[in-house]
Amino acid sequence: MSIPKTSPGVVNFSQEKGSVEIREIEKPIIGEDDVLLEVMNVGVCGSDLHQWTSDHSWTVNYPVVLGHEFGGIIAELGSRVSGWKAGDRVVSETAAIINPASPLSRTGLYNLDPDRKGFGYGVNGAMTKYVKVPARCLHHVPDELPFEQACLTEPCCVAYNAVVNNSHIKPGDRVIVLGPGTIGILCAAMAKLCGAEVAIVGLESDLHRLNIAKQYGCIPIVGDATEWAMKKDGLGADFIIDAAGASITLKIAMQLVRPNGHITKVGWGPQPLGFSLDPLVQKNVTLKGSFSHNWPIWEKVIGLLASGALDVKPIIGGVWPIDQWHEAFEKMHKGEVVKSVLKP
Repeated sequence: MSIPKTSPGVVNFSQEKGSVEIREIEKPIIGEDDVLLEVMNVGVCGSDLHQWTSDHSWTVNYPVVLGHEFGGIIAELGSRVSGWKAGDRVVSETAAIINPASPLSRTGLYNLDPDRKGFGYGVNGAMTKYVKVPARCLHHVPDELPFEQACLTEPCCVAYNAVVNNSHIKPGDRVIVLGPGTIGILCAAMAKLCGAEVAIVGLESDLHRLNIAKQYGCIPIVGDATEWAMKKDGLGADFIIDAAGASITLKIAMQLVRPNGHITKVGWGPQPLGFSLDPLVQKNVTLKGSFSHNWPIWEKVIGLLASGALDVKPIIGGVWPIDQWHEAFEKMHKGEVVKSVLKP
C-alpha cells in the first residue's frame, strides 16, 4: 500500500486560546534509528485540552501535531533499526527526544532527563495518520489487545508510576484519590490492584466520572472526604494521591493524610499555593511528585492490559474520527466522558 504524501492532523498552532485546527501534515521523514508508524488510535489527554485552552504550564514548539497516547502498525523502518518489522503492532513511549549521555538516561530515568521533549508539545505527535517514532520507544502489543485500549497504555503507566513506584501502596492501605479524571481513576484502579481500600473524591459535576470509578471497586465521594479519612482511627488516610489539576487540592491532601503518611502529587496545578506547608512538618508527612514513566513500567502495564487485570474499557467514552476532534475534546473538557479516543 502506498503512503500518501500528506494526511490531516490536529495541530496546535499558537499560544492563543483555541488555536487548534485540522491541517494537512506532510509524511514524516524518518532517520536511521526511527520507524514510521501508521497510527491506529490516539487518546486525548488532559494536556492536549490544556494546550487547546492555553492554560498549560510547559513550553510548546508551535506549530505541533497534538497527541502522545497512541498505538499503531509499523509502516517503514530506518536503516539501523533491528528487532522490528513492518506490520508489527506497537505502542510508543512519549520521550521522543532524550539525551542518552545524561546521567538520568544512563540509569534508565530518561523520563526525568531535563533535555527530554515529548510527542505533542516538543515534536509532532500522533493525531494524524503517520508519525515518526524512535525505535527505542516501541513496545509490542499482543494481538488480543485492541488498539482502542492499547493506546491508553501511556496514562496507565502514569498511574502505575505514581501508585506502585512512587507510593509503594500495600494491601490494606487506605488511599484517597483526589480528582476523578483519567489519571485519578486509573490511579484508584491501580491502588485497588495493590490491595488497598480506595476512595475517590470529586465535585457534584463529577458524578458521572465518580460512578465510573465505582466500577473499579472504589468508594465515590462528593466534596468533603474527612469522614472517610478519619473513620478507622481518627488519624487520616495512609496515602493521598493528588490527581487534580488545581493547587488547592494539596491543602486538602494535607488535611486528610495521617501523621507519617504519604502524599503523591501527580496532577499539574500551576497556580500559586497561597497556603502554608507547615502541616507537612507537623505531621511528618512525605510529599512526593510523580512524573511520566520508563521502559519497565510500560512492559508491566501492557501485561496488565493484555491479561485483563487492568480494564480501561469503562473509561473510554467513545471513538471519533480525526475530523471530529473538536467534539471529542469538548466532551472531555465538559466532563461528559472520561477519555476520548481518536481514529486517524
